[in-house]
Amino acid sequence: MSSINPSIEALAEQVLASPRSGVRRLVALAGPPASGKSTQAKILANRLNEEGCSAQVLPMDGFHLHNEILVERGLLNSKGAPETFDMQGFLQLITRLHDEPEVYFPTFDRSRDIAIAAAGCVNKACDTVIVEGNYLLFDRPIWRDLRHHWDLALRLEVPEVILKRRLLERWLSYGLSPVQARRRAEENDLANARVIEEFTLPADIIL
Repeated sequence: MSSINPSIEALAEQVLASPRSGVRRLVALAGPPASGKSTQAKILANRLNEEGCSAQVLPMDGFHLHNEILVERGLLNSKGAPETFDMQGFLQLITRLHDEPEVYFPTFDRSRDIAIAAAGCVNKACDTVIVEGNYLLFDRPIWRDLRHHWDLALRLEVPEVILKRRLLERWLSYGLSPVQARRRAEENDLANARVIEEFTLPADIIL
């Protein structure tokens, strides 16, 4: 495991140099809420495409359980916690990504707070999939089974004070009041971030 703050060019080189266990290379980009996973994944994918490597981003957020199910189970207020995802469905999809020519996946519309089935597609031309999500290196039952699927595992480390600021900005931008935004950030997202930090598997590269 190495801890680096590379340029995007250097990081892309490390991705391209990494071996693969299947037809496609699977790169995990893990980190707590608001650590910048989505942005970093897009930047890395763009760089890989510039280098002639067909790359796509696959967010795990599409595997959020529907709000009605969360309400039934008393989990709506903890949405984003490990138990609020379709973990088995996510693991099955990751298993398929190695070699299946075309794989559809659900995406998440944060503005509407819902997952949309089969809204994304990893196409036949895709060489490298960058999977981004909170729990890709989570050392708990079932979740830890993901680890052996990653040809390269990256983890973002961001100080909690920065996470809190970004989370407050995020929820305010979605129309929550300052009190609601603070509660969502502190009682939900940051609580999940601490769980992620407590139960984390080793990454190949820490960013």
